[in-house]
Amino acid sequence: MTIEDDIAFFERVPTLNAFGRPALRILAIGAESRFLQGGEVLFHAGDQADSAYVIQEGSFGLLPQRAQSDDQEIVAVRGVLLGELAMLTPTTRLATATALEPSTVIRISRGLFLKMLEGYPETALKLRDALADRADQWAREMKNVRAGLQTKGAK
Repeated sequence: MTIEDDIAFFERVPTLNAFGRPALRILAIGAESRFLQGGEVLFHAGDQADSAYVIQEGSFGLLPQRAQSDDQEIVAVRGVLLGELAMLTPTTRLATATALEPSTVIRISRGLFLKMLEGYPETALKLRDALADRADQWAREMKNVRAGLQTKGAK
């Protein structure tokens, strides 16, 4: 794929799609592609994370670190950004990601992402606003879950 193809692909990825072509060009130039066979592990739960991965082709099964035998594997497909928080801060992987078929990912390292944000401060503001909106949404969802649990407990 060309740089322009990668930029066009990034424009369709949630979180990255608001950044604008100049910022995405930096990511496309510095990002690394990786091919995995079906059954190959991309990362393990508990691993230190220094990058995010965008699924370019194929799909991945995600199992949380403390998966129970009856837990269902979450399937992530083309265009999903895995481990986005790792682009901003040191963290650990919360799940093991295993390729379910021959798959390709694009790795965006924390260093590359932070340099891009330094060069495009307006992109950093867009990211901050998007993260704030998501945090508000999560808080509302948690409030609804809490209210539902309290209602069940009262019966």
